Amino acid sequence: MLTNLRKLLLFVSLLISLLSVQGQSTGDQKIEWLTFQEAIKRNATNPKKIFIDVFTDWCGWCKRMDATTFKDSTVVMTFNKYFHAVKLDAEGNDTVVFSGYTFINPNPGGKRSTHQLAAALLQGKMSYPSFVILDDSNRMLTTLPGFQPVERIIPVLNFFGENNYKKMSWEQYSQKIAGQKQMQSDPKKPE
Repeated sequence: MLTNLRKLLLFVSLLISLLSVQGQSTGDQKIEWLTFQEAIKRNATNPKKIFIDVFTDWCGWCKRMDATTFKDSTVVMTFNKYFHAVKLDAEGNDTVVFSGYTFINPNPGGKRSTHQLAAALLQGKMSYPSFVILDDSNRMLTTLPGFQPVERIIPVLNFFGENNYKKMSWEQYSQKIAGQKQMQSDPKKPE
């Protein structure tokens, strides 16, 4: 009886150990958020696309992105594989030098005063959250406005991260992945 109890305790403790190790390997993964300057600097030695999350501290949808989409394990893995990820406060006070220009917030103490870099990246279309993707040479590829759930952002990240944008249009890519999903969910057997 005592031997069986010891075996059971040993099994339970091993199971708990395995579960805690597994939880650490997936639960601790996070998107490595950088400042704009850090991403540009890192891109010089480790070229990747740059994904910029343009947000404000009062934006509810921005907070929802942080709490949901940006915590998803597939999103995290895709970000860390293909992108330098940047958080850019659209109303922040940082001075940013980029491509020979200095960007500031002209009225840092003012209510909802927009940072010049955010305005330039979003081409004056200020809505939050908005996302900008730059190529590995720091040229703008696209702007994506609004909240993006996991199922909508993953194809976008893969389209740009895997360089599919160089081979086909977004419409062609969307049709291609829709066809792949259809094949996976409803495989036709050859007759």
